[in-house]
Parts: sequence; structure tokens; C-alpha cells
Amino acid sequence: MDAALERTGFDRSRLIFWSVAALTTLLVIGPIAPIAMQAFLNKPLYDPTAALTAANFGRLVTEAGIGEIALNTVIFAVLSTIFAQVFGALAAVVIGRTNLPGRGWLGEVLVWPLFVSHLVIAFGWLTMYGPSGYVTLAVRSWTGVTPWDLYSLSGMGVVAGLSQAPLAYLMCLGAVSKADAQLEAAARSVGAGPFRALWSVTVPMMRPALIYSTVLNFVVAIEMLSIPLLFGAPNKIETITSFLYDKGINAAVQPDYGIVGAAALILLAIVALLVWLQGRLMVGSNRFVTVRGKASRPALLDLGRWRWIVFAAVFAYVFFTIVLVFAGTLMRASVSFLTPLVPFWTLLTTKNFDLIFETPNYMRSIGNSVLISLIGGVIGTVLVAIITLVSRRSEFKGARPLEYIALFPRSLPGIIAGLGFFYAVIWVPGLDAIRGTIWILILAFMVRYIPVGFGTIAPALAQIGDELDRGARISGADWWTTVTRIIAPLLKPALFSTFALLFIHFFKEYVTAVFLFQPGSEIIGTTMLQLWAQGDNGPVSALATIQVVITALFVLVARRVLGAKIYG
Repeated sequence: MDAALERTGFDRSRLIFWSVAALTTLLVIGPIAPIAMQAFLNKPLYDPTAALTAANFGRLVTEAGIGEIALNTVIFAVLSTIFAQVFGALAAVVIGRTNLPGRGWLGEVLVWPLFVSHLVIAFGWLTMYGPSGYVTLAVRSWTGVTPWDLYSLSGMGVVAGLSQAPLAYLMCLGAVSKADAQLEAAARSVGAGPFRALWSVTVPMMRPALIYSTVLNFVVAIEMLSIPLLFGAPNKIETITSFLYDKGINAAVQPDYGIVGAAALILLAIVALLVWLQGRLMVGSNRFVTVRGKASRPALLDLGRWRWIVFAAVFAYVFFTIVLVFAGTLMRASVSFLTPLVPFWTLLTTKNFDLIFETPNYMRSIGNSVLISLIGGVIGTVLVAIITLVSRRSEFKGARPLEYIALFPRSLPGIIAGLGFFYAVIWVPGLDAIRGTIWILILAFMVRYIPVGFGTIAPALAQIGDELDRGARISGADWWTTVTRIIAPLLKPALFSTFALLFIHFFKEYVTAVFLFQPGSEIIGTTMLQLWAQGDNGPVSALATIQVVITALFVLVARRVLGAKIYG
């Protein structure tokens, strides 16, 4: 077949390059274009009488409370970023560079929140530390006062920040654990103590990781929906995402698509600007590189008599912000109601799980989530692998623009992606066939997480010498034959890791789906939101527990059987 193509002069590689570029551009730009159009239309996009207007932006600016919403969003994002960076960076230094007891398992537990959705974490915090939470009631019964209020901007910032601290931890951990030991040795040789050497030499080396994770956590906070929705709504505290959710989903009458489109476009522009700023701030980060050909692994800092005191502090942080949050979800799912005033074991019941397993809609949401994650993970891995190979391992002239387009979804908040695909399926002829099905969810999730897969495959591809490509080409193989028979088999570990990461992200995703799902295409996250709106906290916790268990089992299988590298 290959020889026949060559004899006819057919350039298969060129066709593949342009097809991949066209498909990627269509997938990424497709959901953005309808949002931009809706922002400048006076009626819904699907209305044939809609006319161009700029009035939507004027109406948005004069919308009641919009200034407070913008301020709330900024304050929430700043607070959550500060907490995430402080706790994440400190944990990275302590776990990555000291002889802390139990540093291995503490580091493992610390990344648990990254595997589940913010919705699950938010329900866990609400169950344990909310106004009627288990820990809150216990503290109130002992002291007579409640020392915290999660239904406030500061409370929301703390919860969001602590839930995002593992992201900062992972990024900073790589920087501190790979620093050149010779630099610290040089500082010690001129009289610096171990802590002084760590502070003056190693911590500054974390600057690129701190910059990258700071901007990333700020962006995550801006686009976060669960915490503003669960903790802000009771006190009428709105951020931009909860505003979009209320205007587009919970509107008492027909949603105001004009204002929603204008707000979505502004949010998209802000996030894109932040991602661009992140790239600019990272320029010159190579001057912080200390791991070269002969670099040695840095020695662990001896904490001395502070060893067990620091362990107690880290353990308390992990226990109260992670272990108790997950435990609270399981506890609430296993009892008729949760209170410290009544012994836990006297309230044990299986009714919450029975309701989930006996209700077709709820079981369908679990099945849909697994199916979307499996199918989407496989298709997404193949698509991202081809995009990465074309942009990083081909002679395609548009390789660089293709990479920029593929990475653009980093700037695409989940709620914007969902809104864009919602507009696209009702606007583009033919797409109505997948409206309200799991296929539109697979498509939306896949576009949203192209950068995740790209970031996993590209580094592995860079480690494969291009002399393999040249040797194959000299032997007469074209580009497609080379990458499928030589390069792809060498990428197998990275491909398994990409599939695992995409499965996890698809399985925990819910924000992108809020505009797209219909009866029959529910997923766990959207069902949890519906149950929460009805006040059914027991079934919500049961669904959250099921999601955590399935995720944990998948991570175990992916790491043990597939050899996937989930993080690090």
C-alpha cells in the first residue's frame, strides 16, 4: 500500500499534516466563535432575526451588582492563590528537602485532591466545616463559639486555596528536589548554616515553579464554580462563574444570552491574557537550571530536634484539610444524618447508596461518566499524540502555529468551553444530532484537555533522538510509517500516562457539562449539583464517595498495570 502511494506520487504526509491542522483549528476555534458572535447579537444565536449590536457589553456593565461580582472574583482568586502558594511551596520544601519522618506517604496523601473534582472537595468541606458541619458543631459544643465562617469570601478563599495547594506542591517539588547540591555546598563552605543555605540558594531556584503555579492557580480560581456556588450562594456572594451559571442555567425565565455571551467573552480574554503573562514571566527561566550532565542529588536537610515538631505540623495540615474532608464525605454517605452529638455508629445506614443504585438516572450518570472517560481517553490520546507528532516531529511548515492552537485551551475555562459547544450545536447545521448525547461531552472534554495530553507526550518525544527518523527516511519510509512503526512504540509509556490523565480529568469534569447535558447524558458531577439543589446531601455524598472509589481504583490499576506516571 505504501509503495503504491509512492509510485503514484501521492504525498500522504502532507495530507495528514493539513488534516490534523484543520481538525485541531476547528475543534479549538469552533466553540469560541459562537461565543464571540453571541456577545454582539441582540437575540439568541439561533434566532434568524438576530442583529448585530454592542449593547450587550453596556448592559453587562450596568447590570445590578456587576461591580461587586468583579471585585468578589478578584478577592477570591487572590486569597485562594496566596493560600495555595504558601502551603504548597512550604510542603514542597519540607517534604522534598528535609529528613521529615513519613515524607513518602505524606507526599502521596497530599496530592489526593488533584484526582477528584472541586465539587467533591467542596462537599467534603461543607460536610465537615460548614455552618452545620461535623467539626464545626463539635467545636461549637466544646467552646461555645464557631471560629470560622466558610460562607464568606475569606472562607471561600481558604477552601479553594487549600484544595489547590497540591498543584503548587507538585510544581515546586520538582524544583527543590532536583537542585544542584554543589550550590548549597558552596554556601555552606562560606559559613552558611543548613537553613540559611536552603533559604538563600534553594528557595530562589523555585522562582520559575512559583511563577508558573501562581498564575495557574489564579486562573483556576477565576474559573472555579463549585466553591462559589456552594459557599457563596447562601450569602448571595457571586463570582463571575456563578454569575454565568445563574444567568445561563438558573434563569427564572429565558436566559439572557447577550449578557452571558458578553461576560463569557470578557472572561475568556482575561484568562487568555493571564496565560500569556505566564509565558512572558517564564522567559529566561533557563538561568535557574542547575541540573546538568554532572549534577548530583542534593542531600536532605537534617531537621534535628525540630524533626517531630515539623512532622506534627505537616500531619495536622494533611489530616485536617485532606483526610478529614474525604472521610467526611464517606461518613455523610453512610449515615442518615451526621452530627457529633449522636454516636456515629448508631446512625449507620445504606439508604443513601441504595437510592443511588436503585435510581436509573443516578446509575446512568455513573455509567456515562465511566464511558465518557474510557472512550474519550482513548480517542483523546490518539488525537493528542498525532497533534504532538505533527507539531514537534515533522517538517510541516505550520507546526509552530499548530502547537499554539493546540495549547490555546489552557485559556478556555470549563464553563466557557461548555457554553461555546452549546452555542455551536444549536447553530451549526448537522451538529444537532449529537446535542444532548455523551458524544458532545466527549468532544468538549477532549478539546478542554488537549494541553494536558500535549504536556505529557511532548517531553517524552523530546527524549527520542531524531536520528531514528532520519534512518527510517533514508530507508524509504515516509513520515507516517516512521512515526507509527518506530516513534509510537517508544512513546508507549507516555501514551499510557496520557490516557490515565485524560481519564481522570474527564471523570472528574462537570463544569463543562452544565450547559451540555440533557436527560440521558447526565454525569456524576451534574447529578450531584441537581441533588444538592434539592437539599439531598446524603445521596450527594454517596455519589461523591463512588466517584472517589472509582478514581482510586483506576489510579491503582493505571500505575500498577499500565505503568502510567500520573504525576511528578
